[in-house]
Amino acid sequence: MLKSIQSQLLRSTRLRRPICSSCCLSHTQRRWLSVDALGPVSAFIHTPPKGYERHDDLLLRDIFDSSTHWKEFSAPPYINKPVGLFRNQYLRTPSGFLTFAQVSLKRARATVDKVLSAKTVEEYRGVVRQLDRLSDILCRVLDMCDFVRVTHPELLTQRSADQAWDLVYQYMNELNTMTGLYDQLIKAMSNPDVTSVWSEEEKSVAEVLRLDFTKSAVNLSQRHRERFVWLSSQISTVGSRFIQGMKPEYPEITVPSSKLMGMDPVEVRSATRFGQTTLETLGSKATLALRTVKDPEVRRALYLASRTASTRSVAMLEHMVKLRGELADLSGFESYGHLALRDRMMAKSPEAVDQFLRALAHSNGHKAKTELAELRMLKERETGKSEEVYPWDKDYYQEALRRSERAPTRSDDLSAYFSVGVVMQGLSRLFTQLYGIRFVPTQTLPGETWHPDVRRLDVVSDTDGVVAVLYCDLFYRPDKSPNPAHFTLRCSREISAEEVDEIWLESKHDPDAQSFPTPEQAANDGMMYSKRGKAVMQLPTIALVCDFPQAARDQPALLNFYELETLFHEMGHAIHSILARTSFQNVSGTRCATDLAELPSTLMEFFAADPAVLALFARHYQTNEPLPYKLVTQKLHQARRFEGLDTENQIIMAMLDQRLHSAEANRPGFDSTKIFHQIQRELSSMQPDPEDTRWQGFFGHLSGYGSTYYSYLFDKVLAQRVWDVVFSGGANGLALDRQNGERLKESLLKWGGGRDPWTCLSDVLKDERLADGGEKAMALVGSWGAGSH
Repeated sequence: MLKSIQSQLLRSTRLRRPICSSCCLSHTQRRWLSVDALGPVSAFIHTPPKGYERHDDLLLRDIFDSSTHWKEFSAPPYINKPVGLFRNQYLRTPSGFLTFAQVSLKRARATVDKVLSAKTVEEYRGVVRQLDRLSDILCRVLDMCDFVRVTHPELLTQRSADQAWDLVYQYMNELNTMTGLYDQLIKAMSNPDVTSVWSEEEKSVAEVLRLDFTKSAVNLSQRHRERFVWLSSQISTVGSRFIQGMKPEYPEITVPSSKLMGMDPVEVRSATRFGQTTLETLGSKATLALRTVKDPEVRRALYLASRTASTRSVAMLEHMVKLRGELADLSGFESYGHLALRDRMMAKSPEAVDQFLRALAHSNGHKAKTELAELRMLKERETGKSEEVYPWDKDYYQEALRRSERAPTRSDDLSAYFSVGVVMQGLSRLFTQLYGIRFVPTQTLPGETWHPDVRRLDVVSDTDGVVAVLYCDLFYRPDKSPNPAHFTLRCSREISAEEVDEIWLESKHDPDAQSFPTPEQAANDGMMYSKRGKAVMQLPTIALVCDFPQAARDQPALLNFYELETLFHEMGHAIHSILARTSFQNVSGTRCATDLAELPSTLMEFFAADPAVLALFARHYQTNEPLPYKLVTQKLHQARRFEGLDTENQIIMAMLDQRLHSAEANRPGFDSTKIFHQIQRELSSMQPDPEDTRWQGFFGHLSGYGSTYYSYLFDKVLAQRVWDVVFSGGANGLALDRQNGERLKESLLKWGGGRDPWTCLSDVLKDERLADGGEKAMALVGSWGAGSH
């Protein structure tokens, strides 16, 4: 049934004294003077909106730039008892995870009984809300446990979270086989007397739930359901083995060190013995060699080795896609692509994705060919011959061109202007300008966070008080994952008065339930909530996890430009979760169409490079001098130097994903290597890889992105379009215009998944051609092209 919970888990597809909303606006307001000369951005003046508080703004910088300041600020001297992780009172000890799971399962079973017993029109009108509540009950446990078991530093807590996750996940799988819930939902959706009172959001949730049921094979016979479950398990197992077992056919290559002219001699010496240099095929030294070694034969040998996956890797890949093909056939779909794209995807069909990718290839073709011509001219100048640029030449001549155009600046020139504290200030100021919300540093209570480094920010609206809680775990630790991520620990949802009373009564009589001072706290497990009229709203609770360098003794933690973009990107997911505070958790925040979920985060990368936005915060950590914007333009030029060829490569990868998940996968003679080379010959401006290579065996994203890899390109194109149309490409400071921010929020961000995404796009771009979606709309998006215009 609630298959969406599984997909939501995959997507999760990143301080001051306690306050109340009424006192958020009590401090002295502040106006900033204009920044000093900042190259092209000197005309921009930062005047924060009314209500922005100087105390909180200064504190943001202090607590992220100084661990000492954070420690002094964060520890309240008057509380000693642990309040529980995220202030969830069940999670005060590791054993509390299991208690939380058990209490949640009791609530879930009671909710299932309500749905199954519905008989009257009034009861059927509440079926969607009850099913959404059921999903929320399970997600409250699953989302938190999933986060804790991969993030918490204590092994005992990880294991307890893992056990609780397994217990609830097992129950969810039981629900997936219950035809009664599906039957009740269909009865409700088929009755006009029921649906006539549903909101647009409620109807969207009903459709999401219906698709979740059918994707879980609930409408199949018992024998076919058992086969479906087995196939699903096998796909997961084989996918994991594919990822873990990806290896090259030739793990290393050995060449005479004399043939490595151009490569850093220190790197060469470290890998050389008796005049022979051994390079790991997929190692950093081999990558460096492809970019710098002058001998084309050495580059060719390295390239072939690095593009030839092992026979076993390719066999595991093909086994995985064949299993997916069988699963789709069992479910009544032409291919796995048809199955995967029908649910929570804007494209809806492989045919629409094909239209998008081919239109994008056409719009990108001129740029790619122009860049390739530049490489060919450089090769001709170096070799004195007129010949093709071969695949093993591309990295070498791209690096040579970049090097010739690179300004003589030090790598830390930009970083000095991007301390984590000033960047967090800038994000808060930006969101204040655009949406009327800001970050308020808040003390963490004992046991609230998983590590002392974690900062808590309350997200405060000019009009609605505290609207979300944001936990920021931004700095490197040896036991942390290096991958930046946004996690939704709890979604927005409206809790009815009936539900509040029910849980309050439960807390008085269930021996496993915690005791709470108020009914509203009981309904939220002690976590933050707000009021919307008479309704109680559970607040979005979000964690951003990054791996930025720790502050040194004499300087704060400084970000390079890539890390700045990363923080803006992850905050784009967070702002989506914050603004899309829906009444139903199934469609809140980032729980929207999967191929729309990266739009807000990718759009934030444009803000990270905008001169007016940078003028809000980018100042040297020692001198307080504003950032010379020419440093950014140089960085952007380097990063986007071969944007056309990079996009072309992504198109080829996305098309490969589509072909491998087409009906071809289950036909006799299926050969993923031949398919990959066919696509290269059709779509690449360059020579294709030699026939004996098998790069597709390294395409690990196929495990998690089956038939949806195109989403990266799709959202990149959409983000560029929104930036150009809504924010005028940042011209004349329009990246900070409140009217533009409100347009984006009201038309797109606030809806989450509660409204048709094509309607949202049509509204925000004011383009009626998009309103109905379909293949024509997908082709139109592709025709806009990716990258800077």
